[in-house]
Amino acid sequence: MTDLSVAPVTVKFPHRSRRGILLGLSLPQLVLVSAALALLLMTVVSTGLLGAIALTPLWAAAGALVMIRRHGRSLIDWAPIVARYAHRRSTGQTLWLARPVTRPRQEGVLHLPGTAASLKVVTPGDSANGAAAVYDPHQQTLTAIARVSSRAFALLDPATQNHNVTSWGRALAGIARTGHIATVQVLERTVPDSGDTLTRHWAHHGHPQTPVAGQIYSALVASAGPAAAPHETYLAISLDLKSARRLISQAGGGLPGSFTVMEQTTASIAQAARNAGLMVTGWLSSREIAAVIRTAYDPKALAALQQWSDTGRAEADPAAAGPVVQVEEYDRLATDSARHATYWVENWPRTEMGAGFLHGIMFTAGVRRTLSLVYAPQGLESALRDVQRKKAAIIADANERSRKGQVDSEEDSVEYADVKTRERQLIAGHADVALTGLVTVTAETDTLLDAACAQIETHAVTSGVDLRRLNYQQPEAFTLAALPLARTAL
Repeated sequence: MTDLSVAPVTVKFPHRSRRGILLGLSLPQLVLVSAALALLLMTVVSTGLLGAIALTPLWAAAGALVMIRRHGRSLIDWAPIVARYAHRRSTGQTLWLARPVTRPRQEGVLHLPGTAASLKVVTPGDSANGAAAVYDPHQQTLTAIARVSSRAFALLDPATQNHNVTSWGRALAGIARTGHIATVQVLERTVPDSGDTLTRHWAHHGHPQTPVAGQIYSALVASAGPAAAPHETYLAISLDLKSARRLISQAGGGLPGSFTVMEQTTASIAQAARNAGLMVTGWLSSREIAAVIRTAYDPKALAALQQWSDTGRAEADPAAAGPVVQVEEYDRLATDSARHATYWVENWPRTEMGAGFLHGIMFTAGVRRTLSLVYAPQGLESALRDVQRKKAAIIADANERSRKGQVDSEEDSVEYADVKTRERQLIAGHADVALTGLVTVTAETDTLLDAACAQIETHAVTSGVDLRRLNYQQPEAFTLAALPLARTAL
């Protein structure tokens, strides 16, 4: 019998460090300050103090670039981001159009815009269930994608919630310890309901010939349309082919050997997911992977894809997975039938909160959005080195402030305590996983998108989450957040 008196598990995230490379300065700030000091020294030596005074506007501009902050970044930190956006805009790369087929295309290539252009869907010849994976020739990764379902977490009793949270933590720890998993992505999204499932059920099980009732039900089914926003959850596992080279060689080498290692890995991960209350309902085929990507760019395509599918599941040709048109703006992305805005979770809750703290964001009424949690396992040695670097930086900054007679910073004390806690956990044998959260909001028009973004930002505040809109980075951010490809580069 379940014990309902058990207190629900709570979570708290460590303080996110804003510490720079040296004296709190980031790399662009440090380069600018160093160049300004070098120029000042050369000016004083060559022309004297009057020459340095004459260049006062230059020193003021450099100081403003370093000190003035906008949306969490200094102006000089924005410089490379804005420069890349300006380059894309000047060279016409903010507009992406699908080209008509004039020559044979390489089989399986997804033809996506941007850095995902080379991704390819591959299927082993001896696959019994038709499961496929996405191959990245540049990053040397092989990514399998599973469809996942579960019971509503908020409706579970506290004991079951505690068990599921603890089991998912163990699953991530096991994944991190394998040493050959590059990335794990959990993607949960809402999609427009095409009404096709309801129509199929009525066609197979209904009795339209029944007097009166049959006619009424037929009319209701025909007019129901997109009446809801179903939730879909996907689990993407990215295998690092370079780290798993020995295992792949033992399995026969090449792509067949890679799939053998991938099947062994996904089987163990599926079992760990079941222990955490998640049910893997199937690994996606090449056409199902293409459909997930296609409906991210063009949500209205879902109805047509389901209508022409024998199984009722959306399936698409991998060659047609990408958008027909994509237009980049500084704060949003326009694709075939939708507008998108992607946010980065800058800060997670730093106080004790329930494990379901994201419920407000995930179930915002009337808003289509995608939530992606990207886990990147860290090696034990590299994690310990990172801990030592952070400890040294915090102590050095504290000593510098003490030498200058400045007051202590409580932020440093909190950060140092978090680093010490992380070090103790690593020494105790816990695995280290870097977590990145991304949220993409989708709407049909710019006006609806602005309204939906306002709702998501409001719910994020009540959830204890700080969101930052990824201005001038929307295309790549959308690829990471809205597509279950388990990518991390941004």
